[in-house]
Amino acid sequence: MAKTIKTDSEQVAEHIQKLEPALGKTVQAIRKIILATDKEIGERIKWNNPSFYYTGEMKPFDPKEYKREIIVFNLFKGRIMLVFPNGAKVNDTTGLLTGDYKDGRRILVFKDMADVKSKEKALQGVIKKWLKLVDK
Repeated sequence: MAKTIKTDSEQVAEHIQKLEPALGKTVQAIRKIILATDKEIGERIKWNNPSFYYTGEMKPFDPKEYKREIIVFNLFKGRIMLVFPNGAKVNDTTGLLTGDYKDGRRILVFKDMADVKSKEKALQGVIKKWLKLVDK
């Protein structure tokens, strides 16, 4: 019997379904917000968690620069943290992105569904700013 290959989106959905229900519901809400921000955002499992990346055309670059990666979930011990590998490049005037990592990443932590709802517009604003910086 042939093994069916799941799409990236199916793999992300399956990953979320395996989470503790309340956590999964919150992660799903964040996923919808991110994907609704722009049609050129794709999703996949990367580093064992849902991640979101730019799907459009880009100038060639060193894959180690992670220029295509927008956001990667970090769900260690039930905490909901979004890692922006190149978050330092975004002029975030909202204070949403935290951390001062030398490699340029920034993070955003969500406590619960109410926190997600309160940060939705700011999150989409940060993603839109990130997309404007893409080297097309």
